[in-house]
Amino acid sequence: MSDQAREAQPPQDPREALGVGPEAGDEEIRAAYLRKVKEFSPDRHPAEFERIRDAYELLRDPRRRTMHMLFAIDPAAPLTMLLQSLPEHRKFLGSKPWLDVLKGK
Repeated sequence: MSDQAREAQPPQDPREALGVGPEAGDEEIRAAYLRKVKEFSPDRHPAEFERIRDAYELLRDPRRRTMHMLFAIDPAAPLTMLLQSLPEHRKFLGSKPWLDVLKGK
C-alpha cells in the first residue's frame, strides 16, 4: 500500500482490527491476535499484518489501552460507556477528583 493510500484511509479502531469488543479482556485480546496472525501471515499480507500487530501492541498494555479509551473516544458516544468501564481501569488513571466530576459527584 502506498503512503498516499495509507494516509487517505481513516485510522481504524484497534479493537476493530482485532475483532474484539470494548469489554474484551487480556486473554480475549491475545486470542484474537493469534487468530488474526494465523489468518494474515506477514509474508502474504504485510500491510494487514502490520495493522494487526500495531493494534495488539496498543491493546495488550492495560495502561496504553486505558489512555486510548480515554482520548480516542468518539465525541458523539455516550459518556456512560466510559464510566461503566472505569472500575477496571481506575488504577491507571491517577487521582480521582476529575473522575468524580465526570460521575457527577
